[in-house]
Amino acid sequence: MHDFDELNAFAAVMESRSLTRSARELGLAKSTLSRRISQLEGRLGQPLLRRQANRLIPTDAGLVFHDYCRDLLALAERSRAALEALREDVSGELTLEAHCALARCWLAPVVTDFMTQHPDVALTLRTRETLPESPDSHGVHVWLGAAPDIGLRQEPLGALTRGLYAHPDYLARHGSPRHPRELAHHAWIDLLGNSRGGLRLSHPEAGGFDFQPPRSRLRVDLPVLHLDAIARGQGLGVLPHWLAERREAAHPGQLVRCLPEWQPAPLPVTLLYAFGHQPRRVTALLDCLRRAVPEAWRVPARAA
Repeated sequence: MHDFDELNAFAAVMESRSLTRSARELGLAKSTLSRRISQLEGRLGQPLLRRQANRLIPTDAGLVFHDYCRDLLALAERSRAALEALREDVSGELTLEAHCALARCWLAPVVTDFMTQHPDVALTLRTRETLPESPDSHGVHVWLGAAPDIGLRQEPLGALTRGLYAHPDYLARHGSPRHPRELAHHAWIDLLGNSRGGLRLSHPEAGGFDFQPPRSRLRVDLPVLHLDAIARGQGLGVLPHWLAERREAAHPGQLVRCLPEWQPAPLPVTLLYAFGHQPRRVTALLDCLRRAVPEAWRVPARAA
C-alpha cells in the first residue's frame, strides 16, 4: 500500500525539480520532504531521483513511476471529492480578490450567480491593483497580467488580446497612424506606467516593431479611467479588445481600432488559490469561475 504523503512529495518534486521550492509549496520542512522521498524509494527498492548540479533529475525508474503516481493521486482526489460532495454543504465565509479591470465588467454578475446558487455562503469581494506579497491562502484570486510566484497554485483561465484605440474625433483632429513609427506624434494615455519600458507590436507579415511611447501627459492608475480617457478623445492607448467591445456595446461610436494588424502581446488571466485540499465552498467557487470564462478569453490568438 502506498503512502499518499510520500506520493505527493514525489509528485511535487517531479514538477519543480527542487526540494526547496516543493517544500515551500507543500508547507513542509525540507528535511521532512527529503525523508518522504527516501521512504518511497525504500518501499520501491529503486532510486527515483538523482541530483545534477542544483536540480533533481528523475531516474528511469522515476520517470516510469511518475505516471502511476499521478494516476494514483488523481484517483484519490476524485474519490475524496465525490465523498466530500455527499457530506459537505457549500457554506461559510469566502474571500475573492480580483484585478480591478475584471471586477465590475466580469466578476460582479458571476458573484451574483454564485451566491444565488449557494445561499449559505457569505462572500467578500475585494479589488486589487497589485497582488499581495503575503496572500490569504484561504482565498481565491483572479489576476490580469503576469502573475509572480507568491506561493499559490496558478491556473490559466485564458488571455485578453489587445490593440490600439482612439476616439474618432481625436483621429479626425490628428489623423490616423498608418505605421507604429507615427505613434510618437500622438498623445499617449498610459496605464500605471505599463508602457514605460517600451511596447512590442507584432504584425503577421512585417514581424515586430519596438515602440517607445512618448511621455504621457495623462497617466492613470485604474483601467476604467484609462478606458474613459481614450473614449473621451484625450489620446491613443492600448486596450483589451474584450473591454473595448463591451464599452462600444454600451456607448457606440466612442472607440476606433488603430493599426488593427499590429498587436501587443495578450494579457494572461490567471486563477490563484492554495495548493492541496480545498473546502467545498472554495471548490464550488473555482468551478463557477471556470464555467464563466468568456469565449473570447479562451482563444488568445483569435482574429480581432
